[in-house]
Amino acid sequence: MHNGYINEFATIKRDVLLAVDPSLYPKIEGQTDSEALFFLALTFGLEDDPPAAIEQAIGFVEAIAERRGVVDPFQGTIATTDGEGIWAFRYSSEGKSRSLYYTTSVPTLRELYPERELFMELAEDTRLIVSEPLGDVPGVWNEVPEASFGIVGRGHDELRPFRPQPPSVSVPVSAAAP
Repeated sequence: MHNGYINEFATIKRDVLLAVDPSLYPKIEGQTDSEALFFLALTFGLEDDPPAAIEQAIGFVEAIAERRGVVDPFQGTIATTDGEGIWAFRYSSEGKSRSLYYTTSVPTLRELYPERELFMELAEDTRLIVSEPLGDVPGVWNEVPEASFGIVGRGHDELRPFRPQPPSVSVPVSAAAP
C-alpha cells in the first residue's frame, strides 16, 4: 500500500523504471508511481528485508529527483506484509508526512472501554493501522511519528526511525545524469 505520491513522477519515471530488476520489469502492468515504487522495492529486497528495501527505494527516488531538479520528491505512507507481520512507514522528503495511526493494545482498550463489544471480540494481538483515526474514542489511536516505521507481528510491536538512503549497489541508471 502506498498512500501518497512521487512529486513530478513523469520527470524521473524513466530512471525509476530502468532501475527495476529486468526479471521483474515485465510484471509491471500500470503507469502509477505506486506500482513503480513497489517494483523498485522488490528490486532492493522487499521480500527479505522490508525496511532496508523501502529505505533504498525511497532513497533512490530522492537521489534521482535531486539530479533531475525535483524538489520534495516523496510524500506518503507505505505498508507491506509477508503474511505474518506488517511494516508501516510514514515519511516525506519535506518532513511533513501524511498521518498514520495504530491502535493501542487490545487488553488496554478492553480496560478503557469494557462496554465496547468490538474490543471484546478482537484477538489480543490485533492491531489496526489507519491513515486517520476512526471515531473519537480517546486513547485508541496512536500517531506514528514523522520519519518512522512500525513493525507489527505476533507478540512484537516496535517503532523505529526511518532514514531513506540510496541503494548500496549500482543500478542501470546510475550513469544517466543530465
